[in-house]
Amino acid sequence: MPSAAFTAVPTLKSVKKVRRSLSRSVSQSSTDSYSSAASYTDSSDDETSPRDKTQVNSHGSSDFCVKNIKQAEFGRREIEIAEQDMSALISLRKRAQGEKPLAGSNIVGCTHITAQTAVLIETLVALGAQCRWTACNIYSTQNEVAAALAETGVPVFAWKGESEDDFWWCIDRCVNMDGWQANMILDDGGDLTHWVYKKYPSVFKKVRGIVEESVTGVHRLYQLSKAGKLCVPAMNVNDSVTKQKFDNLYCCRESILDGLKRTTDIMFGGKQVVVCGYGEVGKGCCTALKALGAIVCVTEIDPICALQACCFIAPCLFGFFKLYAVKCYCFLTLLRIFCALMSQGRLLNLSCSTVPTFVLSITATTQVGLALALIELFNAPVGRYKQDVYLLPKKMDEYVASLHLPIFDAHLTELTDEQAKYMGLNKNGPFKPNYYR
Repeated sequence: MPSAAFTAVPTLKSVKKVRRSLSRSVSQSSTDSYSSAASYTDSSDDETSPRDKTQVNSHGSSDFCVKNIKQAEFGRREIEIAEQDMSALISLRKRAQGEKPLAGSNIVGCTHITAQTAVLIETLVALGAQCRWTACNIYSTQNEVAAALAETGVPVFAWKGESEDDFWWCIDRCVNMDGWQANMILDDGGDLTHWVYKKYPSVFKKVRGIVEESVTGVHRLYQLSKAGKLCVPAMNVNDSVTKQKFDNLYCCRESILDGLKRTTDIMFGGKQVVVCGYGEVGKGCCTALKALGAIVCVTEIDPICALQACCFIAPCLFGFFKLYAVKCYCFLTLLRIFCALMSQGRLLNLSCSTVPTFVLSITATTQVGLALALIELFNAPVGRYKQDVYLLPKKMDEYVASLHLPIFDAHLTELTDEQAKYMGLNKNGPFKPNYYR
C-alpha cells in the first residue's frame, strides 16, 4: 500500500491553500487575535513591495510607506498596551504639552519602530514637533505599529524585511521632502546622520542639534568631530547613565533568553555558552544565562572588564575567538557541530523577540529630555554652543530616573543640611559627578 500512503501526504500547494483559508476564517471569527489583526495579509500583498503600492490613510494623506495601512487598528492596540508601562514618559508628555516646547522643530528620526518607540514619537508630536520617521534596522520594524503611526498622520517609511536599497530609499524619503526641512536629528546607529551629511550638506549645516543613542552612531559622531567636519552640536545618549545602566544591561538581560528560545527552542541548563565582551550588554547576557544553569565563558580584551568577569564567572578568556558565521545550517561530520546564524547576524532581541517596555520607557524619556535640551540649542544665540559632541547633563539623567521611581512606590531619602554641606552636594542634586558612568 505504498501508493496510498504517499497520496495521503498533502502537497505544498494544498498546504498553502489550507493555510490561506484558515487565515481567512480566523480573521472573520476572531478579530481580537494577533493573526486576525496583524499577521494576515493576502498573497498578493506579501509579494508586492510597499514602494509599489498606493496607500492612503483615513485623513487622505499618502505621505508614508508601510507594509499595510489596514493593520493600523491592531498597531494602535499595541501602542496603548506599551503606554501602560511607560507612565513616566506619559507623565512628561502631560506636563509639557501645554507649553509646546518643541514648537517649530522639524525632527527627522531613524530608530527601531516598535510600540515603545511609537509612544516616544507621539510624545514628541504632542510637545509641538513635526516628525518624519524611518527604521534604523531592516528587520526590527513592527508593521502594525508603523501603520498606526501613519494613520495618525506621522510620515513613516519603514517595514519589516526591507532590502538594503529600500533602507536607504526610506531614509531619503524622510529627508527629501518639498516644503519641509529638518532642523533636528534623532538617530540610532548614525546612518541618518551620515546620509544627511553626505547627500544634503546644506541641510546638515542648518540642523540645530543631533541626538544619538547607539555606540556605533556616537563613534561616528566623534570621528566627524575629530576631523573637524561636525558643524552642529550633538548629544551622546549612549554614554548617559540611564542608557548604560538600564537599557544596555537590563534590556539585554531580559531579551537575550527570549530571542534564543524563540529561534532555537533549546534548554539552557548545562549548555556551554561563550559571551564575547563583558561590558553592560555582556553583563546582562551573562547574568541571564547563568541564572538558567548555563556554563558561561567570557572573552575580553579589557583587563578591567576581564577582572569583573572573573569575579562573577570562571573562566574568563582574554582575546577574541575566530567567528565563522553561516547563513544556512552547517554540519561538520567529524565534530558534530551545529551552527546557525540567527537574524542573519543582525539584532537578535529586536528581530527575533521584543524588549521590555519599562526599560525602553527609561531610554525614551531620556531621548525626550534630550529633545527638550536641544530646544535650548535650537533657540540659543550663535556661538553659545560649540560644534562638538556633548554628554547628557547629570541633572537630567537623575531627573529621568526620578520619573520612574513612583512606579515602584520608591521614595528618595533626603539629605539634611549638615549632610549636604559635609558631602559638598546640593540637596536636590546632582548627586554624581559628570564623569560618573
